[in-house]
Amino acid sequence: MSRLVRILLAVASVIVLFVVVFLVYAHTVMQGERPEALEAWRDDAVEITSDEVGIVIEPVEGATGEGLVFIPGAKVDPYAYLYKLSGVAEASGLTVVITKPTLNLAFFDQRPLSTFTDLAPDVENWLVGGHSLGGVRACQMAAAGEGGGPVAGLVLFGSYCANDLSDSGLAVLSISGSNDGLSTPEKIEAAAHLLPSDAEFVELEGVNHADFGDYGVQPGDGVSTRDDAEVRREIAAAVAEFLG
Repeated sequence: MSRLVRILLAVASVIVLFVVVFLVYAHTVMQGERPEALEAWRDDAVEITSDEVGIVIEPVEGATGEGLVFIPGAKVDPYAYLYKLSGVAEASGLTVVITKPTLNLAFFDQRPLSTFTDLAPDVENWLVGGHSLGGVRACQMAAAGEGGGPVAGLVLFGSYCANDLSDSGLAVLSISGSNDGLSTPEKIEAAAHLLPSDAEFVELEGVNHADFGDYGVQPGDGVSTRDDAEVRREIAAAVAEFLG
C-alpha cells in the first residue's frame, strides 16, 4: 500500500469518526419531562397532533386565526414545550406549531416557514418565535423575505436576536427570566437595540432558562425559585396581553 493511499485512508477515517461523533451529539437531546407532557395531551382546552415536521397545538374554542411557529432551543426535545405552549394556545387563542428541527439544531433547519404553516392551513396570520437558540433562528426567519414569507410578529422566550430587526416594523415580545443563567438579563438588554423601539419586554421573577420548557436542569443555568404551573400561567398571560 502506497504512502498516499495510507494518508487518504487515515483522512477518511478521521472524517467518518467526526461525522459519527457529531450525529451522536446532535441526537442526544434534553428529553421532555413526561408528567408535564401528559398534562398537555390531556388538556381538554387544546387539541394536539404530531407530524414528522412539527407538533400542532390548537385551541378547541376561541381560535383567533393567528398562529405561532415556535422553534425549540438547541438539542431540546420539541415535546418539552407542550405544557407551556398549550397554556399559550388556551389563553390567547393562538394555534402553535412547534418545529422538529433538523438534527435537533435550529441553525441546520433551513426549511421555509411554509413547511410548518402548512400544518395549520386555517391560520391567516403568523408569528414566529422560539426559545434560546431557537429564538435566534426565529429572528432570522422574521427578517423581510426570510423563511418563505412575511410574518406579523416575533415572540422570544429566554432569547435575543443576533440580526438587526430595529427597522422591521414587527410587533415583538421578549419574555425573559431574572434567574436565567444562559440568556441572562444583561444579554437581553445588550441586544435590545436590535429590536424595534416599541418591542415589549417582560421579565419573569425567579424564572431560569429551563423554565421556558420542561426538560430538567440545564448546565450553566441559574436556579429557578418558581412553581412550574405559575410560570406557565405567567407566560400565557404575557402572550395573551401582547396579542391584545
